[in-house]
Amino acid sequence: MKNKKFNPGKIVLWLILIVMAVIQIFPLIWLVDFSLASSTEMFTSGLLIIPEKIQWGNYVKAFVDGHFLLYLKNSVLINVLAVVLVIVISIMASFACRRMHWKMSGFVKTLLLMGMMIPIHATLLPNYKIYSQLHMTDTIWALLIPYVAFSLPQGMFLMTSFMEAIPEEIEEAAVMDGCGIYRIIFQIITPLLKASIMTVSIMTFLNNWNEFMMASTYLSSPKWKTLPFSVLEFTGQYSSNYAVQFAVMALTAAPAVIVYILLNKHITKGVAMGAVKG
Repeated sequence: MKNKKFNPGKIVLWLILIVMAVIQIFPLIWLVDFSLASSTEMFTSGLLIIPEKIQWGNYVKAFVDGHFLLYLKNSVLINVLAVVLVIVISIMASFACRRMHWKMSGFVKTLLLMGMMIPIHATLLPNYKIYSQLHMTDTIWALLIPYVAFSLPQGMFLMTSFMEAIPEEIEEAAVMDGCGIYRIIFQIITPLLKASIMTVSIMTFLNNWNEFMMASTYLSSPKWKTLPFSVLEFTGQYSSNYAVQFAVMALTAAPAVIVYILLNKHITKGVAMGAVKG
């Protein structure tokens, strides 16, 4: 068996990638490091701190005083509902625009996909005016509606790309066997879209997880406040205790980081397959 030839170009490439990875992950390391130190150790000349004693109490204060469980429950509930609605609507809209033949299908698809060009915060004031008149402020719908609306174009784009690769003969055979349209969509087409469903679910969840501007505008009571509010509360409550503020920021970021680390391969795989098929 021949030895592999020395490839300096590949080594240089790996070194560049490692350096870029360290640069990207350093803010997270810095955040965790400072969250485990005491406030008196914050003012140091180095980039990182080696705490004399690890301050786990910072996380206890952040967890208890920051109403972490309440805000976590709200964030999980709102994001899970948003993901489910985006998946269901994306599949049905993609099927309607790509498989059903009607005059306005191309126009409707283009109109829906144009939503990717509109920043979510551009609708902040108009939405607030509408919600105020409909008495929908400080409700779960005030966040759920815009989260679904602005995640839908991206979801539909990926679903459509995958759906185009599914042979139409499968649906024709199902029709001949007496299947109705909803059975075709949810029992035949949906299982074939597993990769795109996973990708859309993860991207929708991550995009909405740390959203704060709309939540702070539409919500006033703690009932439906999401996890980023715990950071805001600690800014005033522990204005001089920076270590606790770092701890609550680490707790807030942890769920999204864990989801991304565990499911990153599904994101890259789904996007790549969607790009090729589209």
